Amino acid sequence: MSVSKRGKLSQFSIRISQLKLLWKDIKEAIGGTERDFTESKLGHAIFILAVPMVLEMIMESVFAVVDIFFVSRLGAGAVATVGITESVMTIVYAIGSGLSMATTALVARRIGEKRKGEAGVVAFQAILLGVFVALLIALPGILFAKEFLLLMGATEEMAEEGVWYPVIMFGGNVVIMLLFIINAIFRSSGDAAISMRVVWLANIVNLVLDPLLIFGIGPFPELGLAGAAIATTIGRALAVVYQFYLLFRGNYRIKLYRESIRVRLNIVLELLKISGGGILQNLIATSSWILLVRIIAVSGPEALAGYTIAIRIILFSILPAWGLSNAASTLVGQNLGAKHPERAEKAVWITGYINVVFMGIIGTVLILFPEFFIRLFVNETIVLNNGILALRIISFGFISYALGMVLIQGFNGSGDTFTPTKINIVCFWLIEIPLAYLLAITLKMGLSGASIAIVASESLLTIIALIYFRKGKWKLKEV
Repeated sequence: MSVSKRGKLSQFSIRISQLKLLWKDIKEAIGGTERDFTESKLGHAIFILAVPMVLEMIMESVFAVVDIFFVSRLGAGAVATVGITESVMTIVYAIGSGLSMATTALVARRIGEKRKGEAGVVAFQAILLGVFVALLIALPGILFAKEFLLLMGATEEMAEEGVWYPVIMFGGNVVIMLLFIINAIFRSSGDAAISMRVVWLANIVNLVLDPLLIFGIGPFPELGLAGAAIATTIGRALAVVYQFYLLFRGNYRIKLYRESIRVRLNIVLELLKISGGGILQNLIATSSWILLVRIIAVSGPEALAGYTIAIRIILFSILPAWGLSNAASTLVGQNLGAKHPERAEKAVWITGYINVVFMGIIGTVLILFPEFFIRLFVNETIVLNNGILALRIISFGFISYALGMVLIQGFNGSGDTFTPTKINIVCFWLIEIPLAYLLAITLKMGLSGASIAIVASESLLTIIALIYFRKGKWKLKEV
């Protein structure tokens, strides 16, 4: 056999071996693993954690897009109602996300310190806190749903027809809160594959029920927009039941035993302390989104509907990147717990590089072909044009978003939730909203002005986060 043939066979064998190893890693990532993420090679650790987290977020992305696809069949008013409700529901998401950040930081630290029993106690305190907060939100959300819609720019007709959507979403927010918190428990312990399965269950049930309840297919009643909210709530509720089953009956890194189920006020206070920064951090970001929606609503329901569709497509694109960011957060927490701060920092840089490449590719596609994606959801000329405009402009910031979200999750994973909070105050309240108002209303640029403000503020966020991250004070955080 010639030297060249032997060389080609050798290269082929190497590639086959590499593919086998890749497939082995994918199976481990999806099936669950006992790998110690404070000792494994960082590349493998990131891959094993990121695969299920990315798949989890892809399913969230699919849900966001398919849900608005069905709702868009009810008209621009229904889409705008969903957009308004989601803008206010982001308060719930902000609180759930803040509690999840605190849960992630504490559980990951305890796992890194090899104190699994204590991690279970932390998990129970987080669940109790989530239920309590959800009940506080539900009552005013139900009672003042119509007023929320009117305050946010909905017409009287939209508020009358769409009021049951926010009533159901706010009333059922406890399942949202628990879904956030318990998935954070599994992810931060290293069992990201469980969180993935939970989200897939919730959203598959949701996607099946969506058309049945919205349009009244077969024996199901035609509930319109309310049907979309009921489908979402049922899907999430079933997922939460599955989460509790796994926590009590499963055999994973973290488990709730009888001794776990007791109130520990010192842990509750620690969770509140850390989550306070996380909640405020998210409330600042999401309240700016609410104000943005109000600013865009001035341009009419068609502009708001186009923006809502564009944002759903952007969420579809961005959520997998959040999966990668969550991997960085878990690795930071566990490695700081294991006293490996330099390894924690390296995990953030590697994850950030991967995220930038991924988001750069996605952003380029959306900039070049925005009409293709918007037309999947709507054909009304005015709504279509507004959607194309918003999608193209906002996509120019994708590379910046990619690095920024990883850096922010690096801070949060360490338990330093207040540095991102300060950054958010500057970028969203002092820059984004005033700039959006100036461009969209004062200079009469409308939706394009608001979209430019989003890109500018998010890019500034990444620059500031990079400066603070390189200072390294987050490595010294004790939780």
